[in-house]
Amino acid sequence: MKYKAYKDRLTKIADISYTTAVLGWDQETYMPEKGAGFRAQQIATLSGMIHELFTDKELGKTLNKLDNSKKLTEKQRRNITQTLKDYKRQKKYNREFVELLSKTQSECFQAWQQARKENNFKLYAPHLTKMIALKRKEAEILGYKKHPYDALLDQYEPGARVADLDILFKDVRSQLVAFVKKVAAAKQNDDKFMRLHYPKDKQWDFGIDLLKQMHYDFDAGRQDLSAHPFTTSFSPKDVRVTTRISENNFKSMIWSCIHEGGHGLYEQGLPDSEYGLPSGEAVSLGIHESQSRLWENMVGRGLPYWKANIKLARKYFPENLNDISAEQFWKASNIVTPSFIRTEADELTYHFHILIRYEIEKALMEGKLEVKDLPAYWNAKYKEYLGVKVPNDAQGVLQDIHWSHGSIGYFPTYSLGSFYAAQFYATAKKEVKSLEDKIENGNLLPLLEWLREKIHKHGKYYSAEELCKKVTGEKLNFNYFMDYATEKYSEIYGLK
Repeated sequence: MKYKAYKDRLTKIADISYTTAVLGWDQETYMPEKGAGFRAQQIATLSGMIHELFTDKELGKTLNKLDNSKKLTEKQRRNITQTLKDYKRQKKYNREFVELLSKTQSECFQAWQQARKENNFKLYAPHLTKMIALKRKEAEILGYKKHPYDALLDQYEPGARVADLDILFKDVRSQLVAFVKKVAAAKQNDDKFMRLHYPKDKQWDFGIDLLKQMHYDFDAGRQDLSAHPFTTSFSPKDVRVTTRISENNFKSMIWSCIHEGGHGLYEQGLPDSEYGLPSGEAVSLGIHESQSRLWENMVGRGLPYWKANIKLARKYFPENLNDISAEQFWKASNIVTPSFIRTEADELTYHFHILIRYEIEKALMEGKLEVKDLPAYWNAKYKEYLGVKVPNDAQGVLQDIHWSHGSIGYFPTYSLGSFYAAQFYATAKKEVKSLEDKIENGNLLPLLEWLREKIHKHGKYYSAEELCKKVTGEKLNFNYFMDYATEKYSEIYGLK
């Protein structure tokens, strides 16, 4: 009976939490501009209610009793352990702080949208300054042993620490930088046809077809447009994705759709019988990102995928693509060149974008960098790491939505996700017979079924490290990514 009471409480919390998520989704897609103030208030109120329900003393008593129970199954025990950890963390917050953070998030998001629209960082700076102050306070509230950034990292990638990430990004510098220079020195492939005029409506329809081919379930989801592509879930039966379309950059829509589709498939694959429980949630953002990156890069930027889809692309855009082969499209999809837009970066230089944000967030949390100095610091880092001159703030420090949401500690999960993805895909190729032949025939179901069985169905039963070992036989190993990148780009660029 105690476990049922626990489950009922978490179901109720999930109901309110996902209701809040609906308001957040609407805020970023359809909400009229003048609704911003009341929407911030509504989300703050619901966030306060969630906090009160989750930190209720009775729930704490129930969790402590169940934690000592010998009658639970292993899955139930893991749910209790995870929820008790979250409960103890949430107890460190008071309702006033939760509501203030929520309200600041909504206001900061609106300010970011306006600042980006007007290319004016000063409109955003006061709100972001308030947000960073709250995140510094949050790190103190949560507590940490070595670095304030650790407290925030743990919210997105449980167990991640600055000490470990510093080593990982050292591998990026020591191995990836040299290889990217080698690629950059090679003859570049032509991708001019990607920047011809591609009508918005036709792009939309093509993107929908790509999602259907991935087996994204439109009876349990939908796609919309947003300034920054994202995925949100209200249950495994209602998972929303968004994309963005540029009529003069065909790549933008394709990779947005496939990337967010990967996130959406993970959410749709979580067990709905575990709704509201840890066993019905994604493991971590790194694992979540592994699903989007696997579909986007290993599959969607692979030659077999375009052998399957070039005819469909020509059908929609014959005037642009009739003379383009699958191999040409593949090479154009994998141009390696430094740029200043993270979401449109190639899969190799992408990790330099993450490295820059990682260093900025660490400095912000340490108090070594203040918000007013961000644009200049950002531009200097892009010159240092990518050798590019940032043209303006809208395409520079204002390009990402994350800080407006208070998502400090989120960015490293993008690199982690890419590295997990390479390791998972290498394993899938061994275990799914003729996987890339199936992809070349447009059959993506065997890969999805493998991911459902190996990753999606487990929810949070395993930690990220445990799951990686269970699926691949070893912990996260950067060499899988380097092997994948070296083999793929050596072929594309004709390197020895």
